[in-house]
Amino acid sequence: MHSSAAARCFSGSYAEARRKFLDAAAARGAAVESFVLEAHRGALGETLATDTAYLGTPGAARLLIVSSGTHGPEGFCGSACQIATLHDDDLLSRIEQAGVGLLLVHAINPHGFSHLHRTNEDNIDLNRNHIDFDAPLPGNAAYAEVEPFVLPATWPPSAADEAAMAAYIDKHGLRAYRAAVTTGQYVAPDGLFYGGQAPSWSNRTVRGILRKFGGAATHIGWIDIHTGLGPYGHGEKIYPGRPDGLAQARAWWGADVFAPFDGQSASADVSGPVVSAVYDECPQASVALMGLEFGTLPDLEVLNRLRADTWLRSHAQAPAEQQRSIRQQLRDAFYCDNEEWKGMVLGQARTALLQTVQGLKNA
Repeated sequence: MHSSAAARCFSGSYAEARRKFLDAAAARGAAVESFVLEAHRGALGETLATDTAYLGTPGAARLLIVSSGTHGPEGFCGSACQIATLHDDDLLSRIEQAGVGLLLVHAINPHGFSHLHRTNEDNIDLNRNHIDFDAPLPGNAAYAEVEPFVLPATWPPSAADEAAMAAYIDKHGLRAYRAAVTTGQYVAPDGLFYGGQAPSWSNRTVRGILRKFGGAATHIGWIDIHTGLGPYGHGEKIYPGRPDGLAQARAWWGADVFAPFDGQSASADVSGPVVSAVYDECPQASVALMGLEFGTLPDLEVLNRLRADTWLRSHAQAPAEQQRSIRQQLRDAFYCDNEEWKGMVLGQARTALLQTVQGLKNA
């Protein structure tokens, strides 16, 4: 991957990423639609929207979906992968020859992308929001126990807060601590990994997109691009779907597809990931799902920066310098702004897309 190519695909802000995506889609003659988040503006005053670009026969039976920005600033990476795809003559030719429709969903969480929050405009983690809200909400009793020291009154945490965390980890183990914090919770709207009390705007928008573009599909392959977990620059293939689809995911993408429910993944076994909406909205289709997760910093460092960001949302009176520092550290937790990392990302994403095209073609 030439550095100029990486520079062409990556952006420094949501506004720049959106402009590059829409320009690349228009240059390809893609069918573009924009779903605007009317009630909010971006960090630079810009319009916030989830944009879709579609290439291929309308209503294609075989559909490849690539989505970005489920977790806000993770969109820097996902957007670049989508823009690289739109510039990739060879890959697009293969997709077309396979008779596959290509749907790019840019910035599922535009508010978080622009304002540099992993969560949305209501502090909802969208990968905890796609649940059945008519059923009892998922429980996570351990969260209430850890929240007092995970989100302390002051930032950085006091020595007493650090000691309380160390004691909890010593007693329960690091895995249990991470699960308590990250699995998802539905009781503290200002807390970490909050799943919401109803479907979010992004949830409703994604479902409408799926019904429109996937309603006639018999086979769907969906890659949702993430960052922040796992070894630096490595794209872990996380299977976020139902257990009975894991074998097919491994047949398409390899033996190194890991499922959170079998304990091998860098990700917790979360409630309500975005991609699970495909089961509700496209029940007629056979689906293969992947969360493609690129590592950045050590996991606990990323989690600590998320804690700081969540703390800041409830402490708007924090000094300006501290606010700037927390914002920058969060951005750096999800976007490694260097050529090496960008090249690793674009190469592995391209491989995953090629594998998905082959899987759909042979399905």
